[in-house]
Amino acid sequence: MRLTLQQTQTLQTQLTDYIRDPASARAPRGIEQRRLNIYRDLFFGNVEGFMRRGFPIIHQLFSEQDWQRLIRDFMLNYQCNTPYFTKITEEFVRYLQSERPTVVEEPPFLQELAHYEWVEVALDLADIDLDDVPVDPDGDLLEQCPVVSPLLMSLAYRFPVHRIGPSFQPQEPPEEASYLLVYRNRKDQVQFMEGNAVTARMLALLQAGEGDTTGRRMLGQIADELQHPNPEQVLESGRKTLNKLRSLDIILGTSIRSPD
Repeated sequence: MRLTLQQTQTLQTQLTDYIRDPASARAPRGIEQRRLNIYRDLFFGNVEGFMRRGFPIIHQLFSEQDWQRLIRDFMLNYQCNTPYFTKITEEFVRYLQSERPTVVEEPPFLQELAHYEWVEVALDLADIDLDDVPVDPDGDLLEQCPVVSPLLMSLAYRFPVHRIGPSFQPQEPPEEASYLLVYRNRKDQVQFMEGNAVTARMLALLQAGEGDTTGRRMLGQIADELQHPNPEQVLESGRKTLNKLRSLDIILGTSIRSPD
């Protein structure tokens, strides 16, 4: 029997409801249960496997039962806003930040840890070639305008997420925030380094300047903001930091001016 458009849409809705929540949703009529089980297991297995690879630390912190319950709740109660499977980890972070009800038994650092793990995936998948960014790799970082890599994420977290694992699960954030630089270098390797508030501010000023702020001007502003008694000391320390960041491909070089 040929189904009408409305009947087809109804069947599709029933099928997707059942696949997402087989414990509560009624199985659609006319489809063999064996086939329904295959669809159900394949869908959950694909999503769960992708999430396990995207959030390996979080997976280690949960019992298998609690992990599967978390993924099932995400599938059931969150409406993804993208059709792209590679974006599912980003959607999971949004779910934890805005849709997931507070669960007392879950780690207080869960949202931040999920964001940190997602950043690594996002940078790994980013379709950017650093060799295509127009810079002078050997430019003077003080007198010219440093260019920050588009494959850098400068992050600040309440918890030291880069240290969290099965043997270290702090229940209270420390007094000082954790500043992390997560980036992909020219070898397409995703790396991270610990930073501090000053380094984060330096990079923020350079990014806001969009290649139109010299290193000297930026460091002068830093010295003013810190009300440092010896601006030359800030300049020298900042010069060393800029050179280190360039060696790591966090700063790619200096901007190339177009001819007038």
